[in-house]
Amino acid sequence: MALQRGLTPAPALMALAPALVLLPLGMVLLHDLHGGGAEQIGRFWLAALQPSLEPSLLKHQLMGLQITALTALLAWSLSSLIGLILGLICSTTIWSTLMGRRWPALVVRRGLAPLRSIHELIWGLLLLQLFGLNGWVAVLAIVLPYSALLARVLADQLDRHEPPALIALQCAGVPAVINLCTSLMPPLATALRDHIGHRLDCALRSSLLLGIFGLGGLGTELMLSLQSLRFRELWSGLWLMALLLVAVNLMIRRLSARHGLLLLALMLPLVTPSWSSGLNHDLSAPSWVEGTPWPPPALWSEGLSQAWMETPWLELIGATLLITLLASGVAIGLPPLLRLIAPGPVAGWILKAGWTLMRLLPPPLTALLLMLASKPTLAVAALALGLHHSGVMGLVLEDGLERVDVRDQQAMVALGAPPRSAWLFGVLSPASQRYLAYAAYRSDVILRDTAVVGLVGGAGLGWQLMEALSSFYWPLVAWLVMVYAALTLLGELVCERLQEAA
Repeated sequence: MALQRGLTPAPALMALAPALVLLPLGMVLLHDLHGGGAEQIGRFWLAALQPSLEPSLLKHQLMGLQITALTALLAWSLSSLIGLILGLICSTTIWSTLMGRRWPALVVRRGLAPLRSIHELIWGLLLLQLFGLNGWVAVLAIVLPYSALLARVLADQLDRHEPPALIALQCAGVPAVINLCTSLMPPLATALRDHIGHRLDCALRSSLLLGIFGLGGLGTELMLSLQSLRFRELWSGLWLMALLLVAVNLMIRRLSARHGLLLLALMLPLVTPSWSSGLNHDLSAPSWVEGTPWPPPALWSEGLSQAWMETPWLELIGATLLITLLASGVAIGLPPLLRLIAPGPVAGWILKAGWTLMRLLPPPLTALLLMLASKPTLAVAALALGLHHSGVMGLVLEDGLERVDVRDQQAMVALGAPPRSAWLFGVLSPASQRYLAYAAYRSDVILRDTAVVGLVGGAGLGWQLMEALSSFYWPLVAWLVMVYAALTLLGELVCERLQEAA
């Protein structure tokens, strides 16, 4: 009797398959395409080579850059310290070792889902309504989701990599606290240090994004330049931001090698007050804005019921998931597709520069550029979000390709295989497993980021949440936060299953 074996697609083909979403996206964009903004788009890219060097402009942008950096560094410091504490509380391994039970960790972890499910932009707009324009609004908008995200990462690392030494020391009668510090922390130190360093890079981008929506810093200057079509001024700010990101990444590498990231996180809250006073940046204690319309407790029940009944939930959730699906397809499928078209080393360096540029441009700026030549649709929102995240995925792919042993590819070429086929199965296929594992996590991030570009298509939960915040419709805000949290939990479960399968 013949053995039956299930057919599974090659990893390289699984990495390329998401690029199929480019076909429907391209059809929609071609249908809505118009040439009215082609000249402006050309001016935008030419301005990258000729940024404005006017001294007064650079002085103003450097001031905004310092506010952006101050906000990001303070938020990163606080979220790192809070996230480490919450991560220990969310770990089932910690609870089972200390108390012999797991459920408290699961309760805390699920309770943090609303914090990490809502994008920092939404938190910023919510806090802005409550506390007004204060420097702490942008800081707390980053701290809330980042603390919960770091707590989840730390708890997952603790629970998934339970070392044999933990059980051995426990059986030997070693006290629980000493056992945990000895057996768990050293193996996780490197991975945790890398993630905390990565969060600083993300905090800088989040701080820039909050500024684009009016919370101060360089982002506000960039948005004003784009709205007035002063592209040379816009690129002056973008290149300054790029230099800051490069400097911060170099600092992270040096501090990580010397175990100095934790010391930096501890010191930043002590030095930021004097820094902020030198910039005339308000970091005083935020106070509740008087007159904020808040429904009395007696009307909450009626308001919640009315908000639930009058909201088209299926349409909003469907639009959010559609943007997530299309943007994830672009982000995951575009990098391997372009590398398949141009597999050479020179093309790799060019693409790496392109991915860095895509990562530099915030999704709202990309969306506004696309709307110069197209109508505002879900396709534009998805493409803008997908292009931004393709910059992240492209750099991850290039890093993975550099680690692959090319002898398999050389052997295939020697046996007569076409160069692209040899690259596909000899280079891309070995790198695809790690790439797809990270892609599952990136899709989870894209779901959160739909709030940023939801305004472009005028649809989705993020757009509805911004509308509810601007009209102080708090019952609907509460429902939208809960629905976002439910989608995030579902996305996390799917992400975990995909990572386990990979």
